[in-house]
Amino acid sequence: MVTRAPFVIAGTEVKAGTRQTVEVPVAKLYTHTPLHLPVEVVHGRRDGPVMMVCGAIHGDEINGVEIIRRVLKNSALRHLRGTLVAVPIVNVFGFVQRTRYLPDRRDLNRCFPGTESGSLGGRIAYLLRTQIMENVSHIIDLHTGAIHRFNLPQIRAELTNPETIKMAEAFGAPIIINASLREGSLRAYADSQDIPVITFEGGEALRFDEVVISSGVKGVIRVMRTLEMIPAKKGPVAPRTRSETAANSQWVRTDTDGILRPVASLGQKVRKGQKLAMVADPFGESENAVLSPCSGIVICVNNLPLVNEGEAIYHIARFDELNEAEKAMNYFRSSYESGISDAVLPVHPWDENQK
Repeated sequence: MVTRAPFVIAGTEVKAGTRQTVEVPVAKLYTHTPLHLPVEVVHGRRDGPVMMVCGAIHGDEINGVEIIRRVLKNSALRHLRGTLVAVPIVNVFGFVQRTRYLPDRRDLNRCFPGTESGSLGGRIAYLLRTQIMENVSHIIDLHTGAIHRFNLPQIRAELTNPETIKMAEAFGAPIIINASLREGSLRAYADSQDIPVITFEGGEALRFDEVVISSGVKGVIRVMRTLEMIPAKKGPVAPRTRSETAANSQWVRTDTDGILRPVASLGQKVRKGQKLAMVADPFGESENAVLSPCSGIVICVNNLPLVNEGEAIYHIARFDELNEAEKAMNYFRSSYESGISDAVLPVHPWDENQK
């Protein structure tokens, strides 16, 4: 039997049929304490795709860390074909400090492809690119909404590469957004190297959300099955996951300062001109309605009631077939309510009872 060559990362060889945690040196703290980028490599015995799954490129987006932990515990990995490279905490500095950014306030997801002798962000991006990304064939990048913003589970990808489309549809999030690439992002660099890459968004910074985590785990596993990295699921096949693709999306901002009272909820279908929220002063003497500028599905809501003029409070995805998008959203809800998920669901912003 022909044995696959070892997978080499940061000078460490991981033999075929084994898994190993590799501590990739990043930098040192002020105390001269070394800081490492933890990477788990699962190197299958048989040839196949090399997929990187990464989280916390923004240090306060922690749902991805838990998603990767659960994926690594999945028993199907015993039959892995190819290689899984799991990087649960890319921005180790931000993760330790519970902040989105690096110590110099740079956004790591705007630093790619990076440089060996540039800023801290550039150096970390360069390290990730040269030590890991150059050796992978597919990427899933896990994100959440920013602090005080809750994102509906969704996939963002530039849908020009057929392999990227296949990954996006296989993931099974209710919404796929055909999102343009942002200069300096991991996704933009990967795309420039013809590496199929999708971004999963779900939940809020510094908060675990069981529905988001569970759907993220299932999505990663679905993609791995579609790429034939792990065997097809045995037993009855669950109904095909519904996903609808949005051509674009639009942020809605408040025109006044005040206290926000939301009306529309996450995952809800809204029509142009529909009331999304009310903004009032503390005494209630003036109240202003925030109206939807377009028809679509609410994919992000601001959870902080205190808002300033011009602040983004809702994000709406727009569809050519809005009714089909609503069906996909309803299917996502029902899939958890009917017990397809093993998750124990807490109350969520998209709960019907909260409308």
